[in-house]
Amino acid sequence: MNKNLTFLLAGILTCLMFAQCSTANNVPGPIADVSPAKPEYADPSQWFITDRHAQADIFYITSTETGDYALPDGTTCHYADTYNDSTRQPLRGEMQGVDRLISGSLNYYSPYYRQCSLQTFASDSLTHARLPIAGEDVKRSFDYYLNHLNGGRPFVLAGFSQGAMIMLDLIKGMDDATRGRMIAAYAIGVAITRDELNSNPHVIAAQGADDTGVTICYNLVRDVTCALAGWEHSAVAINPVNWHTDATPATLITEPSPLIPLDQQRKDTLTVTLDPATGLLLVDGYTGTDYILPLIGKEGNYHSREIWLYRDHLRDNIARRTARYLSH
Repeated sequence: MNKNLTFLLAGILTCLMFAQCSTANNVPGPIADVSPAKPEYADPSQWFITDRHAQADIFYITSTETGDYALPDGTTCHYADTYNDSTRQPLRGEMQGVDRLISGSLNYYSPYYRQCSLQTFASDSLTHARLPIAGEDVKRSFDYYLNHLNGGRPFVLAGFSQGAMIMLDLIKGMDDATRGRMIAAYAIGVAITRDELNSNPHVIAAQGADDTGVTICYNLVRDVTCALAGWEHSAVAINPVNWHTDATPATLITEPSPLIPLDQQRKDTLTVTLDPATGLLLVDGYTGTDYILPLIGKEGNYHSREIWLYRDHLRDNIARRTARYLSH
């Protein structure tokens, strides 16, 4: 595999800042929409699970950790192979990192799935053509989780980027009984349009820090011009620092990044403000050099930090919403 292009596909870094992954770019041979073997969720190898013997679970769907790669016959694959260590490892890095950052005392379940490569999101047509394979895998994994792993417990849904897109379809397809056990859904790093909201009655926008059965959504940018294409407006948005849905600013003190040499590390005092007109989360005062996603990224778009910066707030908020749900 040509490893000239190495990148963090969603800024997820194992344990502290999750995992890097290497991908093929400009691989030779014909482009064919070849998909790997379908994951079987009765196979324990197709899961990352942390059982803390808790009363509630987190079901987490990973972001894009896969790039196009060459197959032995010279064709190019656009999906993660869940049985191949080279494409499993980046997914596991994210699974493990997110678990450590936000799960707290809850049980954690995250399925391997044939996620689409980053190159898929270079155009809407590719996204629409390829995302259904990834989405169907996650739907099957969620059905298996409900029937064989969940044990009737309430659960938190969470997804980042590609995982958040797929998560919204899971919510849309839930029956009322399953929806009633959903403590909250965290759709991080995705926009929910007004049309999507109107066609998905199970998605109810969070209005505060402890409402349950709601969806939490935000996108992180320096200013409104830095939004990723197609994500300029979201009908569901909340500030994960103060849990307001208006323009009340909040202060966030950043922690140093383990990726920066010790002599260059600094703490930033950020002002985080939700722009109600666009649903974008505006961040002022960030001095770090952020990673810009290949193909789709923009300077001033902080998509790669959307879990990392708010990890403590997310962990505390998941615990708070869970405690309120369990108290009823």
